[in-house]
Amino acid sequence: MVYLTILAVIVGVLFGLMPPLFLRTIIDDGLTKLNMSTVITFSILTVLATIGGAVFTLLYGYWSVLVGQKIMHDMRTSLFDHLQGMSLKFFTSTRTGEIQTRLISDVSGVQGVVSATLTDALSNIGIIISTIVAMLIVDWRLTLLALALVPVFLSAGKALGEWARTIRKGTQEQTAELNSMMQEMLSVSGALLVKTSSRKDQLMAKFGQESEALAGWQIKQQVMTYVFFGLMRTVTALIPALVYWYAGYLMIQRGDTSLTVGKLVAFTMLQTRMFFPLSGMMASYVEVLSSFALFERIFEYMDLKQDITDKPNAQVVNQAACRGDVSFTDVWFKYEDSQEDWTLKGINIEAKAGELIALVGPSGSGKTTISYLIPRLYDAVKGSIKVDGVDVKDMTMASLVSVTGVVSQETYLVHDTVKENLRYANPDATDQVLIDACKAANIWDHISALPQGLDTVVGERGYKFSGGEKQRLAIARAILKNPKILILDEATSALDTTSERIIQQSMNTLMVGRTTFAIAHRLSTILHADQILVLRDGEIVERGKHDELLAMGGLYRELYEEQFQRDNEHVAALSE
Repeated sequence: MVYLTILAVIVGVLFGLMPPLFLRTIIDDGLTKLNMSTVITFSILTVLATIGGAVFTLLYGYWSVLVGQKIMHDMRTSLFDHLQGMSLKFFTSTRTGEIQTRLISDVSGVQGVVSATLTDALSNIGIIISTIVAMLIVDWRLTLLALALVPVFLSAGKALGEWARTIRKGTQEQTAELNSMMQEMLSVSGALLVKTSSRKDQLMAKFGQESEALAGWQIKQQVMTYVFFGLMRTVTALIPALVYWYAGYLMIQRGDTSLTVGKLVAFTMLQTRMFFPLSGMMASYVEVLSSFALFERIFEYMDLKQDITDKPNAQVVNQAACRGDVSFTDVWFKYEDSQEDWTLKGINIEAKAGELIALVGPSGSGKTTISYLIPRLYDAVKGSIKVDGVDVKDMTMASLVSVTGVVSQETYLVHDTVKENLRYANPDATDQVLIDACKAANIWDHISALPQGLDTVVGERGYKFSGGEKQRLAIARAILKNPKILILDEATSALDTTSERIIQQSMNTLMVGRTTFAIAHRLSTILHADQILVLRDGEIVERGKHDELLAMGGLYRELYEEQFQRDNEHVAALSE
């Protein structure tokens, strides 16, 4: 396609070069000599050359846009794919609005450069070179004078390009800042925060400041555009004036008969033909230089190293053959290399297939972090984590994810129907399979009562559903995935006591034959766990079964008695 575009450019340039030369013949050999046949013939040729040039200009313009759009598609999908491969660490440390700006606004910003620069440059260079050759043939003296101010024009264009680059970078950075603020404050959660905290005035003041800063950058961008076009108008006005003056001097003062009116008209047309591509080259140069700021921002993300990837010879785990044995051997972890204290310290766990492993402890003790290391949402810094005796770092990510299922503390639902949210776990599930999963998660009665049933749109982040309903949908999603290793990150924390009891019965059925790691919010839900691991400050300080841990009289007993007392006080308060 690129080669065809180049060929079309060359043909279009040659067609465009013909009308001025034909006009010279019309004037000097036709009108001056009263030869009507020459006038008619070359007039027809001029029309045909003009039409031919227009056709090929349209053709290479279309092909260049086609090529450019395919390049933009590749760039967008490559960047999106690369970001999808980033670890959870990247997303927890980067604002969503910043990511969106680079993926949408920055990529769109370079679209014009990618789509038009190649063909425009080829076309403009071809036009300029061929036009200069034709101008030299018409009159070399006028040509040298016409080219005298071009170096000044080029120098000014280079300076403008550097200025444009600085402005473009500042504009995009401020756009990202504004987009981040809008994404945070115009989401359902952000709007709820503003409405319940009486911070609207302060928010509007901050938004006004950010918007004004963006307006300042955009004003600079417009001023630069006016300066550029003002420079072009100045040069394109000065050079013809000098050419006419010099032609008059040669024809009138010197009596030069070699310079005819036809030649002067043809030269004027060629000169005009040269100015437009020259201006286009300068505009492209300025655009390319300014777009470097966008390319820097795009490739800054493309060059980010994916810290969690498949090894070259990673093993593919057969989901059907996976038993679900999980072991942690002297695992150490921290979120940042610069972090002084370890988040996890020397974790050792042996979980047999089908066992329920409960993780309990104060907030921030490392319970969720342990569970996230199994599906490699994060990687252990030291030590090893194995599934069926194979280190998770030696497995392909896709197969590891296929054997693990996570019901997190914060349920995320996309703005789509209930059906499509459930099918994230099993795209091929029939409606009956979805209904069975919803029944097992005790959410079908609610869904079936909705006017549109499974086709009900859940709203942004599922805000049309209560916290408990969202978590039951997440549990149904886990049931549909049918994993060998199940991670429940306080999966019943948003449920009332009645729903929790019913869900717990369904969860007990779901956990049969699966290795389950349950982060317990309510200790009553893990009384029959095969192992209870008690964590404090990133270390396992106690382990055993419920009765054994109570008998120890340690941290687990403190947590249990504290919760038992809190529940009794709650019941007493309700009875009053």
